[in-house]
Amino acid sequence: MVIYFSNSAVCAYFYKNYGLKTILNEQQLALTIKRLSHQILENHHDLTNTVLIGMQPRGIYVSDRIVEAIRQEVAPQKVVYGKLDITFYRDDVRRELHLANKTEISFSVEGKNVVLIDDVLYTGRTIRAALDALLGFGRPEKVELCILVDRRFNRQLPIQPDYVGKSIDTITSQRVKVLADKHEVVMY
Repeated sequence: MVIYFSNSAVCAYFYKNYGLKTILNEQQLALTIKRLSHQILENHHDLTNTVLIGMQPRGIYVSDRIVEAIRQEVAPQKVVYGKLDITFYRDDVRRELHLANKTEISFSVEGKNVVLIDDVLYTGRTIRAALDALLGFGRPEKVELCILVDRRFNRQLPIQPDYVGKSIDTITSQRVKVLADKHEVVMY
């Protein structure tokens, strides 16, 4: 579970009451985002036939920053970027109330190399839902996964990332949170 806090008082409350451990501080997060963007560019150097898709809602913070870093390295018009909402493709949609977000994909992924970007990889169920949702926009040539934090050893599905910001070992009861206003990632 990842939660974005926009209120510093809420962040302070969580730090004080839950004993949050910083996984990536602001400088480390900036370097990690830059590294991930460079790794994507190494494998897709001119971005020909490549599209980047951020996963709503929590992966957007990470994908926006990666896309911004890539646009600083290549001509901005070469970057094809969309946002995918997977709410109604989830296998737990009937057990929990999920608020739908907006899918912003104005292009076909037919025959394209797709880089899915999300914040935390945990069980793999969100990525499975994203793959199902992605088929509504065409059949991609290849799909790669870019993850800020990989919670290894917690997979329920055989999904592994192609690009990893940081791999951590956690137990099921632990949570990883991206604090957007503090620009850091914490665990409790």
